[in-house]
Amino acid sequence: MKNKNLKKIVGILHLWLGLPSGIIVFIIAITGCLYAFQQEISNYTEDYRFVKEENNLFLPPSQLLPIAQRELPTKNIHALKYNGKNEAVEAIFYHYQPTYYYTSYLNPYTGNVLKTVNNETGFFHFILDGHFYLWLPQDIGQVVVAVATLIFLLLIISGFILWYPKNKSAAKQRFYFNWKKGMKWKRKNYDMHNVTGFYVLSIALIFAITGLVWGFQWFAYSYYTVLGGEKSLLYVEPISQKKADTKFELVPLDAIWLKMLKEYPKAESIEIHPPETDSAAIAANANDNKNTYHTADYRYFDQYTLQEVEVNHLWGRTKNDKIADRLFKMNYDIHTGGIFGLAGKILAFLISLLIASLPVTGTLIWWGRKKKSRRQCQ
Repeated sequence: MKNKNLKKIVGILHLWLGLPSGIIVFIIAITGCLYAFQQEISNYTEDYRFVKEENNLFLPPSQLLPIAQRELPTKNIHALKYNGKNEAVEAIFYHYQPTYYYTSYLNPYTGNVLKTVNNETGFFHFILDGHFYLWLPQDIGQVVVAVATLIFLLLIISGFILWYPKNKSAAKQRFYFNWKKGMKWKRKNYDMHNVTGFYVLSIALIFAITGLVWGFQWFAYSYYTVLGGEKSLLYVEPISQKKADTKFELVPLDAIWLKMLKEYPKAESIEIHPPETDSAAIAANANDNKNTYHTADYRYFDQYTLQEVEVNHLWGRTKNDKIADRLFKMNYDIHTGGIFGLAGKILAFLISLLIASLPVTGTLIWWGRKKKSRRQCQ
């Protein structure tokens, strides 16, 4: 009797949480599904990302930065990203307020500008804007999506309680579709919701948790703390001590770039971040696998002495990472499936598609019961 009452209460909770959040969960899942292969599709359709490999050295930052700056003279260059020998260098123009985000693609051997792209336009930006903000103003959309994701987490838990069979005979239709000839569509729809919900449950739970890390700061800090993390999650710009008449054999940015090339010979990408103020440090990072983010090694150097500056926040050297730090850095790669390469993205695509079906089948279950109740009252 207690279990029956519990399931009844959970069922009501599942219904009234699911109905208002269903359309939002559907949009988040479908947009996530469409964004799964963004990188692969972009590489295939945007030929300006690639160049013909030459038997020459790449041009250093001191030569590429002025060329890129001429493309957008009023914008701030956030970073210069060197990729593979047959790939363009990316000059990234980014600023938070006022917000802009452009990328100029340059030939690393000649400095020729291949194309300058506004990253806040285009199909995939539209999809990502829907995934993060439901195409609403960011301050509003981010909160709505975060709340809907939290509700989805509760739906996953309540759905499992409702799914859990009371006996062995009831379990037969919990794990697979047992559709007999002539079975009504209502029963088939119910099984679609139940069985599909069970098989996507574990990965849907991962999607929800990793999504909530971006949705709420309190959740991110709590999650990191539970993992055992001890570093600050707040990025703080390292400071360079101002010194007059500093002389270098090489331009500081070039010196740091050459240092990164030497220390990371297998890196698939190296980023150099010019200091934006006279007291900022030169930031640099190298990544042995440009298809993931958690593998990047972040370094900071005093712009006047070129001495390395240590940081106490999460975005530092990977050699200093503990298990909690590494897991937290994996958040994006886990959320997108990219941590397992193309196979992981395919899995994320399929699971997102199935998650999108749950609000649809759930609403149909509610609608069928509502119609039945109306007929009984007549």
